[in-house]
Amino acid sequence: MSALEPREAGTGTGTGTDSNTGTDTGVDAAIPVPPAESGGVLGRTYRALSVGIVSVVFLIAFEATAVGTAMPVAARELHGIPLYAFAFSAYFTTSLFAMVLSGQWADRRGPLGPLATGISAFGVGLLLSGTAGSMWMFIAGRAVQGLGGGLVIVALYVVISRAYPEHLRPSIMAAFAASWVIPSVVGPLAAGSVTEHLGWRWVFIGIPVLVVFPLALALPAIRRRASGPADPAAPVEPYDRRRILLALGISLGAGLLQYAGQERNWFALLPAVVGFGLLVPAVRGLLPPGTGRAARGLPSVVLLRGVAAGSFVAAESFVPLMLVTQRGLSPTMAGLSLAAGGATWALGSYVQSRPRLEPYRERLMVGGMVLVAAAIAAAPSVLIDWVPVWTVAVAWAFGCFGMGMVIASTSVLLLKLSAPEEAGANSAALQISDGLSNVLLLAAGGAAFAALGGGAVGAVHGAAEAGASGAHPGAFAAVFLPMAGVALVGAWVAARVRTKP
Repeated sequence: MSALEPREAGTGTGTGTDSNTGTDTGVDAAIPVPPAESGGVLGRTYRALSVGIVSVVFLIAFEATAVGTAMPVAARELHGIPLYAFAFSAYFTTSLFAMVLSGQWADRRGPLGPLATGISAFGVGLLLSGTAGSMWMFIAGRAVQGLGGGLVIVALYVVISRAYPEHLRPSIMAAFAASWVIPSVVGPLAAGSVTEHLGWRWVFIGIPVLVVFPLALALPAIRRRASGPADPAAPVEPYDRRRILLALGISLGAGLLQYAGQERNWFALLPAVVGFGLLVPAVRGLLPPGTGRAARGLPSVVLLRGVAAGSFVAAESFVPLMLVTQRGLSPTMAGLSLAAGGATWALGSYVQSRPRLEPYRERLMVGGMVLVAAAIAAAPSVLIDWVPVWTVAVAWAFGCFGMGMVIASTSVLLLKLSAPEEAGANSAALQISDGLSNVLLLAAGGAAFAALGGGAVGAVHGAAEAGASGAHPGAFAAVFLPMAGVALVGAWVAARVRTKP
């Protein structure tokens, strides 16, 4: 799940901040909209735009919850359980490149182009996965989805940074989180029912129909309020080819490391070395200086986003597979075990948006990461037969509450520390940290899972009753417990997001 922010060019007052130092730049950061005129994110001024972009997030949310429910069955039928982590990480790998491209595209030409292109690519990727005849073709479709998703997520941040004043940004972030509530409940039910009665392919083929409504609703509103460059009078800067090449390097490097982690043989050392060689300079060139050492201010905000998202996504990706194969749940019930998380995520995002809690944002983020770590550590307890399966649902509800506070807060802080003309580049850095951490931690978790026998897991509901040997609790524990440790590191990083101690 993600959150997003915007300003209308040429009409704002106030100050922006340098994206690396957090110091005052004197650049307009938001449009002053009289309260009587704006009436909040659903007032007359912003209603069409808010409904449109929230609909886009709703589509992404429905896809994430539905696809996660169908994934164990798809992997089994395509004989791809050993490549299970690839089905998730392929999305994030290609999105890394698309994020940088989207940031430059949106800063120079406005967010309308990357948003429309991204939504279209997202739908095409779903169709490719839904018609795949092999696991690698399925993964290729997920990669196309990632290109679309990377374009969309950064473009949405730029829309918010241009179209909404700063005081409304926490509210639109909360609205984005709230848009996950219905998909979190309906998505697993719908996807599980379709998977069990019609087949998993229809989950992927059916979702692109939902693309039409967000496009029809969002694009006209964005064209009116946030199209074109941030400063129409300024000359359009050429694309930064160096950053685009670095983005390509970060995607290729992450993909090679993921491949090497899955192969687990001496021949895999070569792609691992090449991947590492591509990844390190690309990360140094695309993320703010000091990110690796958690420097205070923007670098820690960017690092925290990656630590939080990566640890949570890597763990969550294996929850349905664990419940289906180890506890015999149907795909529908396994997906519903995470349904409550949509509501608690929205609640956490709502909590951080309260103005009176703004002085305590750092403490909220630290507490949120502690909740995330506890939830991830508690999930594999269901590998013990006498532990009730609803333990996962309860734990994940608390973890999602923590994530709601953390993810929305990192988005708010990023735009607070960014000048308007830097919103695209800095939003891309935030999303790169998010996506790269997802890829690397999924690669590490997938490698550990496969090394401890996870590839032999039988992904069939009722396998235990049929006498199939599919119990590999150690393989799942090797994913969850290290991710809980990573989340605890995130609690320390969260304490460093303030520019001054």
